[in-house]
Amino acid sequence: MSTVDASNNTVLTAAEAGRPVRVIPTNRTGSAFKKAENRAAYLFLLPWLAGIVLITALPMLASLYLSFTNYAVIGFPTWIGLDNYVRLFTSDRRFITSIWVTLKYVGFSVPLVLLFSLTIAAVLNRGLRGLAIYRSLFYVPSLIGASVGIGLLWKEVFGERGVVNDILGWFGIAGRGWINNPTFALPSVITLNVWTFGASMVIFLAALRQIPESYYEAASIDGANAWQRFRRITLPLITPVIFFNTVLLLINSFQSFTQAFVVSNGRGGPVDATLLYSLYLYQQAFQQLQMGYASAMAWILLIAIGLATALMFWSSRYWVFYGDR
Repeated sequence: MSTVDASNNTVLTAAEAGRPVRVIPTNRTGSAFKKAENRAAYLFLLPWLAGIVLITALPMLASLYLSFTNYAVIGFPTWIGLDNYVRLFTSDRRFITSIWVTLKYVGFSVPLVLLFSLTIAAVLNRGLRGLAIYRSLFYVPSLIGASVGIGLLWKEVFGERGVVNDILGWFGIAGRGWINNPTFALPSVITLNVWTFGASMVIFLAALRQIPESYYEAASIDGANAWQRFRRITLPLITPVIFFNTVLLLINSFQSFTQAFVVSNGRGGPVDATLLYSLYLYQQAFQQLQMGYASAMAWILLIAIGLATALMFWSSRYWVFYGDR
């Protein structure tokens, strides 16, 4: 602080004027403002943190505990240790069947979705007129493919009097009940999953449009044909996107439920041909009310997905190429 001496019009400091000097710390204001910002940030994060704890973390811990118990919803859980896990792998035939059905479902649907989505994306990337319309039309099935309504529609399409048999009839081929046939029931469900390739296609299309055209021009000058350009330029440059789509499809395929539930009326038939793992888990939890047993199945599924994802990340070092290496 300062004052003015009226006798000679000089400016005096507070100390020279005989008044006490108040020292204001230079960092107090900044520190208080920083604390206020931190409090505001925590308040905005509070709903997310509450959701993580209450909706994700606590139910997961509860299911982990229930997996070691005999719990039938009515009453209290009874601790039985590893009995649920031992029973799953030693005496539950349908559990082993569900694993085998799920592996076939994942093994066929994931590569087929990747193939269809990449093929359609490559075609659309050629500069078709009305690209936005085609892109939207191909994307729509991925939005509604997992719905109950589409499952019911698919059941009618592959039914004995469905569209598939009508088309085959034009060529003199006798149709059949595809959904009710143990040989063709799972392929019908896989076909439904492949039909929802739109999300992967959009991601592939975005990646393809990021490749510089000069690469293809240089390869053409060197005499490379279309297949060589695709194999030597396109595929290596989009391997990160292939890896991303593969991981997402792998995780989603292991958890597929709605299609098999609707097509088989919740039974996994015929003859357990569509008994996906998640469907069998649902049967144990909500039809048999074996919540402890179903919790053990859920944790096995979680571990299996984690291992499959870890294997994908490990293998990526050998076939995924980034710009910096």
